[in-house]
Amino acid sequence: MKNTAESTFNETNLENGFLLLEFINDSMETQRFERDIDNSFIQLHFSIHGNSKFHFNGGTYTLDVLEEHSILLYNPQQRLPLNLEIKPKSALVSLLVSIEKFHSLFSNEAGYIPFLSEENKNRKYYDDSIIKPTVLIVLKQLINANVNSSIRNLYIKGKIYELLSLHFQKDESIEGEYCPFLVDERDVSKIRKAKDIIISRMAEPPTLQELSNEIGLNLKKLKEGFKQVYGDTVYSFLFDYKMEHARKLLESNRYNVNEVGLQVGYSTASHFIAAFKKKFGTTPKQYVLSLNS
Repeated sequence: MKNTAESTFNETNLENGFLLLEFINDSMETQRFERDIDNSFIQLHFSIHGNSKFHFNGGTYTLDVLEEHSILLYNPQQRLPLNLEIKPKSALVSLLVSIEKFHSLFSNEAGYIPFLSEENKNRKYYDDSIIKPTVLIVLKQLINANVNSSIRNLYIKGKIYELLSLHFQKDESIEGEYCPFLVDERDVSKIRKAKDIIISRMAEPPTLQELSNEIGLNLKKLKEGFKQVYGDTVYSFLFDYKMEHARKLLESNRYNVNEVGLQVGYSTASHFIAAFKKKFGTTPKQYVLSLNS
Protein backbone atom coordinates (compact mmCIF):
# COMPACT_ATOMS: atom_id res chain seq x y z
CA MET A 1 0.00 0.00 0.00
CA LYS A 2 1.21 3.50 -0.85
CA ASN A 3 -0.42 6.62 0.57
CA THR A 4 0.06 10.30 -0.08
CA ALA A 5 -1.92 13.06 1.59
CA GLU A 6 -5.08 12.48 -0.43
CA SER A 7 -4.42 9.44 -2.59
CA THR A 8 -4.14 5.70 -2.02
CA PHE A 9 -2.72 2.86 -4.05
CA ASN A 10 -3.28 -0.76 -3.02
CA GLU A 11 -1.77 -3.79 -4.71
CA THR A 12 -3.00 -7.29 -3.84
CA ASN A 13 -1.31 -10.34 -5.32
CA LEU A 14 -4.22 -12.79 -5.13
CA GLU A 15 -2.15 -15.65 -6.53
CA ASN A 16 0.30 -16.27 -9.34
CA GLY A 17 -1.00 -14.54 -12.48
CA PHE A 18 -3.83 -12.78 -10.63
CA LEU A 19 -3.23 -9.20 -9.46
CA LEU A 20 -5.55 -6.46 -8.15
CA LEU A 21 -4.62 -2.76 -8.26
CA GLU A 22 -6.75 -0.09 -6.54
CA PHE A 23 -6.23 3.62 -7.17
CA ILE A 24 -8.05 6.31 -5.21
CA ASN A 25 -7.10 9.91 -5.99
CA ASP A 26 -8.97 12.34 -3.74
CA SER A 27 -6.50 15.14 -4.40
CA MET A 28 -6.88 17.99 -6.89
CA GLU A 29 -3.82 16.84 -8.86
CA THR A 30 -3.43 14.12 -11.47
CA GLN A 31 -1.54 11.07 -10.20
CA ARG A 32 0.72 8.94 -12.44
CA PHE A 33 1.34 5.21 -12.27
CA GLU A 34 3.61 3.03 -14.40
CA ARG A 35 4.19 -0.71 -14.41
CA ASP A 36 5.56 -3.17 -16.94
CA ILE A 37 3.03 -5.85 -17.91
CA ASP A 38 3.94 -8.72 -20.20
CA ASN A 39 1.73 -9.85 -23.09
CA SER A 40 0.31 -12.90 -21.31
CA PHE A 41 -2.07 -10.78 -19.22
CA ILE A 42 -5.65 -9.71 -19.81
CA GLN A 43 -6.21 -6.25 -18.33
CA LEU A 44 -9.59 -5.19 -16.93
CA HIS A 45 -9.87 -1.59 -15.77
CA PHE A 46 -12.97 -0.25 -13.99
CA SER A 47 -13.44 3.51 -13.51
CA ILE A 48 -15.71 3.77 -10.46
CA HIS A 49 -15.85 7.55 -10.46
CA GLY A 50 -13.94 10.31 -12.18
CA ASN A 51 -11.78 9.65 -15.26
CA SER A 52 -8.44 8.09 -16.10
CA LYS A 53 -6.21 8.03 -19.16
CA PHE A 54 -3.91 5.32 -20.50
CA HIS A 55 -0.82 6.11 -22.58
CA PHE A 56 0.56 3.59 -25.06
CA ASN A 57 3.51 3.42 -27.47
CA GLY A 58 5.56 5.97 -25.57
CA GLY A 59 2.61 8.36 -25.28
CA THR A 60 1.75 8.44 -29.00
CA TYR A 61 -1.66 6.86 -28.35
CA THR A 62 -4.01 7.57 -25.45
CA LEU A 63 -7.20 5.95 -24.24
CA ASP A 64 -9.68 7.60 -21.88
CA VAL A 65 -11.62 5.57 -19.34
CA LEU A 66 -14.75 7.51 -18.49
CA GLU A 67 -16.65 7.40 -15.22
CA GLU A 68 -18.54 4.11 -14.66
CA HIS A 69 -16.94 2.58 -17.76
CA SER A 70 -14.69 -0.44 -17.98
CA ILE A 71 -12.15 -1.40 -20.60
CA LEU A 72 -10.66 -4.79 -21.42
CA LEU A 73 -7.26 -4.93 -23.10
CA TYR A 74 -5.51 -8.03 -24.41
CA ASN A 75 -2.76 -8.22 -26.99
CA PRO A 76 -0.72 -11.45 -27.10
CA GLN A 77 1.46 -9.95 -29.84
CA GLN A 78 2.99 -7.11 -27.79
CA ARG A 79 3.41 -5.86 -24.25
CA LEU A 80 0.86 -3.38 -22.89
CA PRO A 81 2.68 -1.74 -19.96
CA LEU A 82 0.59 0.44 -17.66
CA ASN A 83 1.25 4.14 -18.10
CA LEU A 84 -1.70 5.63 -16.34
CA GLU A 85 -3.04 9.05 -15.33
CA ILE A 86 -5.60 9.01 -12.52
CA LYS A 87 -7.44 12.31 -12.69
CA PRO A 88 -8.40 14.31 -9.58
CA LYS A 89 -11.31 12.94 -7.55
CA SER A 90 -11.15 9.57 -9.30
CA ALA A 91 -11.16 5.90 -8.30
CA LEU A 92 -10.01 3.09 -10.56
CA VAL A 93 -9.82 -0.67 -9.96
CA SER A 94 -7.60 -2.73 -12.26
CA LEU A 95 -7.49 -6.51 -12.51
CA LEU A 96 -4.58 -8.22 -14.27
CA VAL A 97 -5.20 -11.88 -15.06
CA SER A 98 -2.90 -14.21 -16.97
CA ILE A 99 -4.57 -15.89 -19.93
CA GLU A 100 -3.90 -19.29 -18.31
CA LYS A 101 -5.69 -18.23 -15.12
CA PHE A 102 -8.51 -16.74 -17.16
CA HIS A 103 -8.93 -20.00 -19.08
CA SER A 104 -9.16 -21.92 -15.81
CA LEU A 105 -11.86 -19.57 -14.49
CA PHE A 106 -14.03 -19.64 -17.60
CA SER A 107 -13.29 -22.97 -19.29
CA ASN A 108 -16.96 -23.95 -19.23
CA GLU A 109 -18.06 -20.57 -20.56
CA ALA A 110 -15.68 -20.35 -23.53
CA GLY A 111 -18.58 -20.65 -25.96
CA TYR A 112 -19.57 -17.03 -25.43
CA ILE A 113 -16.30 -15.44 -24.31
CA PRO A 114 -14.71 -15.48 -27.76
CA PHE A 115 -11.08 -14.68 -27.02
CA LEU A 116 -10.86 -17.95 -25.06
CA SER A 117 -11.36 -20.08 -28.16
CA GLU A 118 -8.38 -21.81 -29.79
CA GLU A 119 -8.86 -19.98 -33.08
CA ASN A 120 -8.82 -16.55 -31.41
CA LYS A 121 -6.25 -17.02 -28.65
CA ASN A 122 -3.56 -15.13 -30.57
CA ARG A 123 -5.76 -12.19 -31.56
CA LYS A 124 -5.86 -8.87 -29.75
CA TYR A 125 -9.08 -7.61 -28.17
CA TYR A 126 -10.38 -4.32 -26.88
CA ASP A 127 -13.71 -3.63 -25.24
CA ASP A 128 -15.18 -0.47 -23.72
CA SER A 129 -18.48 -0.84 -21.89
CA ILE A 130 -20.63 0.73 -19.21
CA ILE A 131 -20.19 -0.95 -15.83
CA LYS A 132 -23.27 -2.94 -14.86
CA PRO A 133 -24.98 -1.75 -11.65
CA THR A 134 -24.35 -5.14 -10.00
CA VAL A 135 -20.63 -4.89 -10.82
CA LEU A 136 -20.46 -1.30 -9.54
CA ILE A 137 -21.78 -2.45 -6.15
CA VAL A 138 -19.01 -5.06 -5.86
CA LEU A 139 -16.36 -2.53 -6.91
CA LYS A 140 -17.49 -0.09 -4.22
CA GLN A 141 -17.46 -2.91 -1.65
CA LEU A 142 -13.88 -3.64 -2.69
CA ILE A 143 -12.52 -0.11 -2.32
CA ASN A 144 -14.48 0.52 0.89
CA ALA A 145 -13.61 -2.84 2.46
CA ASN A 146 -12.82 -2.57 6.15
CA VAL A 147 -11.94 -6.14 7.05
CA ASN A 148 -9.39 -7.67 9.37
CA SER A 149 -5.97 -7.93 7.70
CA SER A 150 -5.84 -11.67 8.43
CA ILE A 151 -8.81 -12.34 6.13
CA ARG A 152 -8.42 -9.41 3.74
CA ASN A 153 -6.99 -11.48 0.87
CA LEU A 154 -9.72 -14.09 1.24
CA TYR A 155 -12.42 -11.38 1.23
CA ILE A 156 -10.91 -9.66 -1.80
CA LYS A 157 -10.50 -12.90 -3.75
CA GLY A 158 -14.16 -13.75 -3.15
CA LYS A 159 -15.23 -10.30 -4.34
CA ILE A 160 -13.03 -10.56 -7.46
CA TYR A 161 -14.62 -13.88 -8.42
CA GLU A 162 -18.03 -12.30 -7.91
CA LEU A 163 -17.01 -9.28 -10.00
CA LEU A 164 -15.76 -11.42 -12.91
CA SER A 165 -18.83 -13.64 -12.94
CA LEU A 166 -21.16 -10.62 -12.98
CA HIS A 167 -19.09 -8.72 -15.56
CA PHE A 168 -19.09 -11.60 -18.04
CA GLN A 169 -22.59 -12.87 -17.27
CA LYS A 170 -24.61 -13.35 -20.43
CA ASP A 171 -27.74 -11.19 -20.54
CA GLU A 172 -30.53 -13.68 -21.23
CA SER A 173 -32.83 -10.84 -22.32
CA ILE A 174 -30.65 -10.20 -25.39
CA GLU A 175 -31.70 -12.24 -28.37
CA GLY A 176 -28.95 -14.35 -29.83
CA GLU A 177 -25.47 -14.85 -28.50
CA TYR A 178 -23.90 -11.95 -26.61
CA CYS A 179 -20.37 -11.20 -27.68
CA PRO A 180 -18.55 -7.96 -26.89
CA PHE A 181 -16.22 -8.48 -29.85
CA LEU A 182 -18.61 -9.03 -32.77
CA VAL A 183 -17.08 -6.09 -34.62
CA ASP A 184 -14.01 -7.12 -36.61
CA GLU A 185 -10.76 -5.17 -36.24
CA ARG A 186 -11.13 -3.30 -39.54
CA ASP A 187 -14.55 -2.02 -38.49
CA VAL A 188 -13.25 -1.15 -35.02
CA SER A 189 -10.65 1.20 -36.55
CA LYS A 190 -13.42 2.94 -38.51
CA ILE A 191 -15.58 3.22 -35.39
CA ARG A 192 -12.66 4.74 -33.46
CA LYS A 193 -12.28 7.21 -36.32
CA ALA A 194 -15.99 8.04 -35.95
CA LYS A 195 -15.45 8.71 -32.25
CA ASP A 196 -12.48 11.00 -33.02
CA ILE A 197 -14.56 12.89 -35.63
CA ILE A 198 -17.51 13.60 -33.33
CA ILE A 199 -15.19 14.70 -30.54
CA SER A 200 -13.17 17.01 -32.80
CA ARG A 201 -16.40 18.56 -34.12
CA MET A 202 -18.44 18.42 -30.94
CA ALA A 203 -19.75 21.96 -31.44
CA GLU A 204 -21.21 21.03 -34.83
CA PRO A 205 -21.23 17.24 -35.12
CA PRO A 206 -22.14 15.51 -38.39
CA THR A 207 -25.38 13.57 -38.78
CA LEU A 208 -25.16 9.81 -38.42
CA GLN A 209 -25.46 9.41 -42.19
CA GLU A 210 -22.71 11.96 -42.81
CA LEU A 211 -20.53 10.18 -40.25
CA SER A 212 -21.28 6.82 -41.87
CA ASN A 213 -20.26 8.16 -45.29
CA GLU A 214 -17.08 9.75 -43.95
CA ILE A 215 -15.71 6.63 -42.26
CA GLY A 216 -16.85 4.25 -45.02
CA LEU A 217 -19.09 2.06 -42.87
CA ASN A 218 -22.79 1.54 -43.45
CA LEU A 219 -25.22 3.15 -41.01
CA LYS A 220 -26.37 -0.11 -39.40
CA LYS A 221 -22.80 -1.27 -38.72
CA LEU A 222 -21.86 2.16 -37.40
CA LYS A 223 -24.73 2.24 -34.90
CA GLU A 224 -24.37 -1.37 -33.76
CA GLY A 225 -20.58 -1.33 -33.75
CA PHE A 226 -20.30 1.97 -31.87
CA LYS A 227 -22.50 0.60 -29.09
CA GLN A 228 -20.47 -2.62 -28.89
CA VAL A 229 -17.13 -0.80 -28.75
CA TYR A 230 -18.10 2.17 -26.54
CA GLY A 231 -21.14 0.80 -24.71
CA ASP A 232 -23.40 3.65 -25.83
CA THR A 233 -25.07 5.22 -28.85
CA VAL A 234 -23.08 7.78 -30.86
CA TYR A 235 -24.95 10.83 -29.60
CA SER A 236 -25.33 9.62 -26.02
CA PHE A 237 -21.56 9.04 -25.93
CA LEU A 238 -21.02 12.52 -27.40
CA PHE A 239 -23.36 14.10 -24.84
CA ASP A 240 -21.40 12.53 -21.95
CA TYR A 241 -18.10 13.59 -23.51
CA LYS A 242 -19.32 17.17 -24.06
CA MET A 243 -20.49 17.46 -20.47
CA GLU A 244 -17.17 16.11 -19.12
CA HIS A 245 -15.30 18.56 -21.36
CA ALA A 246 -17.54 21.40 -20.19
CA ARG A 247 -16.91 20.46 -16.57
CA LYS A 248 -13.13 20.63 -17.12
CA LEU A 249 -13.43 24.01 -18.87
CA LEU A 250 -15.43 25.37 -15.93
CA GLU A 251 -12.83 24.03 -13.49
CA SER A 252 -10.09 25.90 -15.38
CA ASN A 253 -11.74 29.24 -14.43
CA ARG A 254 -10.73 30.57 -17.85
CA TYR A 255 -14.23 30.77 -19.37
CA ASN A 256 -17.66 31.91 -18.26
CA VAL A 257 -20.78 29.73 -18.58
CA ASN A 258 -21.79 31.19 -21.98
CA GLU A 259 -18.31 30.63 -23.45
CA VAL A 260 -18.19 27.03 -22.22
CA GLY A 261 -21.65 26.37 -23.66
CA LEU A 262 -20.57 27.68 -27.07
CA GLN A 263 -17.40 25.59 -27.05
CA VAL A 264 -19.39 22.37 -26.60
CA GLY A 265 -22.07 23.27 -29.11
CA TYR A 266 -24.88 25.09 -27.29
CA SER A 267 -25.89 28.35 -28.96
CA THR A 268 -28.00 29.45 -25.99
CA ALA A 269 -26.94 29.44 -22.35
CA SER A 270 -30.29 28.05 -21.19
CA HIS A 271 -29.90 24.89 -23.29
CA PHE A 272 -26.38 24.35 -21.98
CA ILE A 273 -27.47 24.91 -18.36
CA ALA A 274 -30.32 22.40 -18.78
CA ALA A 275 -27.97 19.81 -20.33
CA PHE A 276 -25.33 20.28 -17.62
CA LYS A 277 -27.95 19.93 -14.88
CA LYS A 278 -29.30 16.76 -16.51
CA LYS A 279 -25.82 15.23 -16.41
CA PHE A 280 -24.51 16.45 -13.05
CA GLY A 281 -27.61 17.42 -11.08
CA THR A 282 -26.44 21.01 -10.63
CA THR A 283 -26.13 24.13 -12.77
CA PRO A 284 -22.74 25.22 -14.15
CA LYS A 285 -22.75 28.30 -11.89
CA GLN A 286 -23.54 26.22 -8.78
CA TYR A 287 -20.80 23.77 -9.78
CA VAL A 288 -18.19 26.56 -10.03
CA LEU A 289 -19.31 28.00 -6.70
CA SER A 290 -18.96 24.58 -5.06
CA LEU A 291 -15.36 24.36 -6.33
CA ASN A 292 -14.50 27.76 -4.93
CA SER A 293 -16.01 26.93 -1.57
